[in-house]
Amino acid sequence: MVIALLSVLTLVAVRLLGADLWQLLVLAVAAVLLHAGALTAARRPWTGYALAALGMLLLAAMPSLSWSPVMLPSAVCFPLMLWLLTARVPFRSSAAALAVAVLGIVLTELVAWARLPADLPARLGEGGLLMLVVGGLWLAALLVRRRHEAGRRAESERLAAAVADERAGIRRDLHDVIAHTVTVMVARIEAAAVTTADPATRRELGDIAETGRDAHQGLRAMLATLGPRADARPISLDALPDLVASAASPLHAVTFDEVGARRPLSLSAEVAVVRTVQEGITNALRHLVPPVEVTVRLHWTPAEVAVEVRDDGGTALRGAGGQGAGLMGIEERVRTAGGTLSIDDGDDGWVLRARLPTKKAA
Repeated sequence: MVIALLSVLTLVAVRLLGADLWQLLVLAVAAVLLHAGALTAARRPWTGYALAALGMLLLAAMPSLSWSPVMLPSAVCFPLMLWLLTARVPFRSSAAALAVAVLGIVLTELVAWARLPADLPARLGEGGLLMLVVGGLWLAALLVRRRHEAGRRAESERLAAAVADERAGIRRDLHDVIAHTVTVMVARIEAAAVTTADPATRRELGDIAETGRDAHQGLRAMLATLGPRADARPISLDALPDLVASAASPLHAVTFDEVGARRPLSLSAEVAVVRTVQEGITNALRHLVPPVEVTVRLHWTPAEVAVEVRDDGGTALRGAGGQGAGLMGIEERVRTAGGTLSIDDGDDGWVLRARLPTKKAA
């Protein structure tokens, strides 16, 4: 609006200086095209730029006045259109827009020089200045656009990382909770099959156990499609005795022992303790042929809690059908909580150990 008002005042001054009415009309039409382009460019950059270029063409074709027509205040709209276009369209399109602007400047100065051949130095000076302004504006718009694109890419990458983190968290918690439950269920069914005296019932229970193992493998395959963090609503340490007891059966002796006074843990450390116990029991029941003995032990000191899940190796090692993501998830949980994880394969079975720091007293 300010530029339009300045252009109106300029037209009034030109009229007072003796310009013809039709010249004022051409200048007014050019100004209207330039401002219409500025209003249109917000939604249609190319349309706005075309209107502004047409307005500049009218100014360049104006018969000689006592001043250069491109000095009309509304002409400022044209470089503004170039800026908006460069910021919104691909590089090649913005380069084409720059070429149009350069061609317009050359045309303007050639027309002015044809009317006043002796004014060549002034034409060269004005053309060079306009070239610098337009070229500098185009480069600045290009740099701003690339910086914005880099920011958008970084934001997209952060969003993708957050989504991947959430998906992997879902995968990890599904493995920790559902896989553990399915494994315990299969182990108890196998124990029932061994203790029953009816051959038909034994076969039926064996088929059910095999179906459970297949379901567990299918679950692992499905979790592989999810791609890590969802520690919301974690299981607390108070649930460990029930967790251990639920895994016991006539063929699976699972015991729990806790030594020392409990110390406060961070939320991530408490989750890591529960998930380590859960994963250790799950692996023992899934990989070992019963009868199996599993011992879960927590040893508290003022500085840390040591978690140990030990099995006796069972009667044989059962093929697990491929390595899952459970231990990798546990290792990540323990490391995130500031602890360490180790896995030992001894002559009498496996030992899963985790050491996690306790909270310092305030």
